[in-house]
Amino acid sequence: MEKVVILGTGPAGLTAAIYLARANMKPIVIEGTQPGGQLTLTTEVENFPGFTDGVMGPELMDNMRKQAERFGAEFKRGWVTETNLSKKPFTLKVSGLGEIQTEALILSTGASAKLLGIPGELENIGRGVSTCATCDGFFYRGKKVIIVGGGDSAMEEANFLTKFASEVTVVHRRDELRASKIMQDRAKENAKISWALNNTPIEVISDGMKVTGLKVRDNVTGKEEVIETDGIFVAIGHTPNTAFLNGQIETDETGYINVVPGTTETNIPGVFACGDVQDKKYRQAITAAGTGCMSALDAERYLEGTPTHDWSKSL
Repeated sequence: MEKVVILGTGPAGLTAAIYLARANMKPIVIEGTQPGGQLTLTTEVENFPGFTDGVMGPELMDNMRKQAERFGAEFKRGWVTETNLSKKPFTLKVSGLGEIQTEALILSTGASAKLLGIPGELENIGRGVSTCATCDGFFYRGKKVIIVGGGDSAMEEANFLTKFASEVTVVHRRDELRASKIMQDRAKENAKISWALNNTPIEVISDGMKVTGLKVRDNVTGKEEVIETDGIFVAIGHTPNTAFLNGQIETDETGYINVVPGTTETNIPGVFACGDVQDKKYRQAITAAGTGCMSALDAERYLEGTPTHDWSKSL
């Protein structure tokens, strides 16, 4: 039986692994289908502290993994197919690894950005297609960009991008936005934002090196056209990776794990959550790493018999 198992290898999971390994807890880290998380899909990361000239996303994740391994964290490749969190020890069924039992569990499985599912999109992630304006907006200083989406997040990112881009075009497949009135008003009052409503994206256009345009179809006339752009930001939401838990952990209405305020503790003693799987507000590498540190310290205290929360009180 293991002391602690960490699910996920993004900034949160790897930071938790570093702290627990240094505390001689010998953590087992289960990698999913995308080791390193979403940062492995990015190019240069300029806002992670300590890298004055920036760092490539895959390089940052690789270095964090090596740091965890240096202190004794053990990495295993597999996919969790079933969990039983109703009794101690917790039981995980992992494809290719069989059954694993653990005293404590850290969930750092992240959240997956929803994509459009159109030709040219996946091939150009990191080459003009992005799901994070805060992460990548700086690279489009003085350039034309497109935001795809009609909710509050899309409006917020559109306004944010006007700090850098010369022009921001909002593409939405409906003729009305889903965003709140105040968010719509802010965007519509911004002179740098133009609108392509009632248009459905059908293809990302590139020159083989970078994005050059987005092909859309007018939902009224059926006419297709290419909107020239240097970058496309997809802002249609995120899906927390919690389906495999089968409702055993308390979540909000959108599936993000609820944690005790000020901790990473879930409604089940011994199960902790960190990173984007419990954070729908910030979703940054540095905030994920911070909660990874918190979850490691919370798990360590739990394993030592000094939990930080009175479990007789509900969340």
